[in-house]
Amino acid sequence: MKQVILLIVACVLLSSCNEHKENHHKEVKHLVTSPIQLDTTITKDYVSQIHSIRHIELRALERGYLQHIAVGEGQLVRKGQLMFQVMPNVYKAELSKAEAEAEAVGIEYNNTKLLVENKIVSPNELALAKAKKDKAQAEVLMAQTHLGFTTIKAPFEGIIDHFLVREGSLLDEGELLTTLSDNSQMWVYFNLPESEYLDYMMNGHRDDKTQVGLLLANNREFNHKGIVETIEGEFNNETGNIAFRATFPNPDRILRHGETGSILMTLPLKNAIIIPQKATFEVLDKKFVFVIDKDNIIRQREIKVGAELPHLFVVEKGLTVKDKVLLEGLRLVKVGEKISYDFVPPAEAISNLGLYAE
Repeated sequence: MKQVILLIVACVLLSSCNEHKENHHKEVKHLVTSPIQLDTTITKDYVSQIHSIRHIELRALERGYLQHIAVGEGQLVRKGQLMFQVMPNVYKAELSKAEAEAEAVGIEYNNTKLLVENKIVSPNELALAKAKKDKAQAEVLMAQTHLGFTTIKAPFEGIIDHFLVREGSLLDEGELLTTLSDNSQMWVYFNLPESEYLDYMMNGHRDDKTQVGLLLANNREFNHKGIVETIEGEFNNETGNIAFRATFPNPDRILRHGETGSILMTLPLKNAIIIPQKATFEVLDKKFVFVIDKDNIIRQREIKVGAELPHLFVVEKGLTVKDKVLLEGLRLVKVGEKISYDFVPPAEAISNLGLYAE
């Protein structure tokens, strides 16, 4: 009799445990939310090339020996400052010769003029003398120009690159000496694909000066903003891109010609469909979400992400604001499973991420 009572008690306890487990299982609820549709902005980055607003090659304009280099590599030079001096002896001699010839021709012209006034020679002789005088003066001007070419001065304020010649070098006409960069402002070139160019133009940026940032190679943003000032006239048929140019002030001369970086452009998004990133998962480089259907059954759905925000995805294709997506516990469910859930309003789901949304 005692054994029968114990058996009955054990059955009651087992039934109670099973009922408790079943009730506990039924009490498990998942967090579900819906995509939210709103107007916001995204910051996109575009690989860019940084150029000085003026970057030129300095070349020898005359043949001769490089007598003196008056500046140093990497030095900031002022407009008109002496940079290179080519030995001028030959050109000084040519100038002296031209001046002497011009003086002799001038005397001849004055004598001819007196003869014409006294009607000893015809006016044609005076015209010929004047032509000789004009030619001699032109020769003087030419000699002065050649002599001036032996002194190479900075055409504008800028920074000198490394020298390709040294003092004592024999220079040929046109030989490259160095380059000079005006880094007071910088031109930054970047490319937009055709679709983004059309969005840019159709969103009211046709005439205004869009402000952009510049992310440098050290992953830090440049401390001055730039303005988009120029869009090229044609698309590149090979890449399908069109070039933009932004101008950046560079008062501290941090930026140098030839640097690379990334333009940071803020673009508006109208009626964007947004979900938390944590509601997605990847399979073979494709993104998916778990959608709960009208019968509370888990379904898997592929989505196409159009843009990425901090902790958020802008969904280009695959979801509407009427869909319900699993917010947490993605590893705890499987496709075809029926679940119980608590619905989290989309705005609350985003605010819980500690982000700002507009």
